[in-house]
Amino acid sequence: MTTETYRDAWGIPHLRASDVRALAHAQGRVTALDRAWQLEVERRRSQGTSAAFLGAAALPWDVFARRARLDDTARRCFTALESRDPETADWVRAYVAGVDEGLAEGARRAPEFTRTGLTPTPWQPWTPLGIWLGTHILFAGFPAKLWREEAIRHLGPEAVGLFATDGPGTAGSNGWLLSGDRTVTGLPLLAGDPHRFIEDPGVYQQIRLSCPEFDVIGLAVPGVPGIAHFGHTGTVAWSITNAMADYQDVYRERLRRTGAGVEALGPDGTWHRARRHTETVEIAGETPLEIEIIETDRGPVIAGGPEGLETTEPRRAAEGEAGADLQQQPEATAALALRHPPRVMEDLGFSALLPLLRARRVADIDAAFDTWAEPVNVVQAADTEGATLHRVAGRVPVRSEANRTRLVPAWQPGHEWLGWHEMPRAGLTDGIAVMANQRGPAAHLGTEFAPPHRATRIRTLLDERPAWSAADLPAIHTDTHLASAAPLLDHLAGLDDLTPEAARLRDRLLSWDRRMDADSADAAAYAAVRGAVVRQLAAHPAFAALTEVPAYPEVLLPWLALLPRIGFALEHLLSAEELYAVDRPAAVRAAVEEVAAGTPTGLWGATHRLAPWRALPDESYDEPGLSGDHDCVLCTSAVPGVTDLAARCPAARYVWDLARREDSRWVVPFGASGVPGSPHHRDQLPLWLGGELVPVVTDWDRLEKETDV
Repeated sequence: MTTETYRDAWGIPHLRASDVRALAHAQGRVTALDRAWQLEVERRRSQGTSAAFLGAAALPWDVFARRARLDDTARRCFTALESRDPETADWVRAYVAGVDEGLAEGARRAPEFTRTGLTPTPWQPWTPLGIWLGTHILFAGFPAKLWREEAIRHLGPEAVGLFATDGPGTAGSNGWLLSGDRTVTGLPLLAGDPHRFIEDPGVYQQIRLSCPEFDVIGLAVPGVPGIAHFGHTGTVAWSITNAMADYQDVYRERLRRTGAGVEALGPDGTWHRARRHTETVEIAGETPLEIEIIETDRGPVIAGGPEGLETTEPRRAAEGEAGADLQQQPEATAALALRHPPRVMEDLGFSALLPLLRARRVADIDAAFDTWAEPVNVVQAADTEGATLHRVAGRVPVRSEANRTRLVPAWQPGHEWLGWHEMPRAGLTDGIAVMANQRGPAAHLGTEFAPPHRATRIRTLLDERPAWSAADLPAIHTDTHLASAAPLLDHLAGLDDLTPEAARLRDRLLSWDRRMDADSADAAAYAAVRGAVVRQLAAHPAFAALTEVPAYPEVLLPWLALLPRIGFALEHLLSAEELYAVDRPAAVRAAVEEVAAGTPTGLWGATHRLAPWRALPDESYDEPGLSGDHDCVLCTSAVPGVTDLAARCPAARYVWDLARREDSRWVVPFGASGVPGSPHHRDQLPLWLGGELVPVVTDWDRLEKETDV
């Protein structure tokens, strides 16, 4: 086995190996050297063991991961992969062996291991699948169904449409494809940026993988072999955006305890034995917690149990403690079970990963994504022969409309899965395809989509030129025009009898250019008024019942918080013909008066600052101010009415050039290294902030050789 590791000027690893398996081993090893702490955190999160070293703050996630059976699902999927696709399973094993080889040295480099006293332990063959599942289990936003259930219960069915917008827990992307007719080279271009919760180290790893079979650059997910989402093989390139499809169901379960265990009432009217056991969650500095794991024929129970949803805390009673009393209960109470394709199919779509690396043409990419499972994405691809692809990939079950909208009763027929939807395809319009999580080819597969503003703005900007080059496209990534400001500004324009201070603020905002630039005082003033409007609406008695915290696990509660829901749906709520007798002009008037009478708001970037998640908080970083906002192409998401801090932003940017791969460009928020203090830990941050991209290097002679193995 021969492998070589090179680095470019940004510390990005370029790996060359004698065969595919050796290359996977090298990718695992270099990832462990660069990202040991990140790998350990992600592995522990997928297993539900992170509280053992991160403390009680990590407990809600660990309990959810255990109850949702994430690690067990990954293990089952890997076992099925070994049977169905032994080559890919062996390739994953090689990656795991590389991680294990590099972990000890990587841990010595990472100060977090010293801070926690943690020693990394060997991986299981299915750990990459667990990391993939843990990363994406909330990606489709199934907790939004809990919100809709509450909204329908208190406000009626029309609340689904009123509040339908990109919620606080979803992740999206911008992506656009230009055919050769719209480029200066005559060959296609792909560009975009995935929007995810920003983590330090970053959620994407720039890497190059080369062996006699292929030579691919792209953005890998640390802990997962290959390049799944964004890649360029030299002759074909691909990228993805979140399709916003709905493919996870939440069932209300009726459970009861018996002398033999737990039973669940099925749609046939019969009580069926549920699988049950207990697990112990270790918590740093605290007494371990015992939790009950239950799985019905629908799926794992993620909330509640035979005793119902009366608490958000895990059950602490010893096994069998209340059994005698509960056996006598004639009526069982509610719990929630999660059903999702990987658990049902025992497939996470890993069989797509090697074919993507080996792809030579668009047809190869298309065939690879036929085996894609999780998550459901819109795929764009192009090749050096000028072919293009625009399609949806993944697994979406066929079932009732109610399943897609809200919680459904497991004990009633009509909510079963009846097969799988055929994945839709779309074409280009005037040589352009744009996806920004709006209603597109996957419209019939989902319920909530992003507003159309980002997609419309990208299309408008692309239509301003007849032809584009790779060097031109980064300007689109950083556009800050906020079209969703219109309804609030329209309400402001209709106000009269304001105090002089509020009238001046109103007039100032009506003349604002609607750009959310970091150095804009008008953008800051708009955001302040918007936040005040959100709080005014949330305080109305019509929404009072939605301020009560439901008895759901803590990890799911962000989807049920009223202020973010109003903040992200504000455009709809201000534009609707009627809103539960809420006097919206009065709310806007009160908000502008409040802001006008308060402390001057300063510049947008003073409060709209980057807020990355770190497993171990580090106060030494003073994160920068940002341009952009939730509905800008430069999507840096504040939570109106709650905070101006941005925890969700572009997790990478890329431009793939099919004419000359070396003219492609990319950037990540921080850097190639996950080691604090490394020269490449945060060296790309200034470029990311300024909208600049790093050149992709393809000439081996321009790289610095690091190792031979």
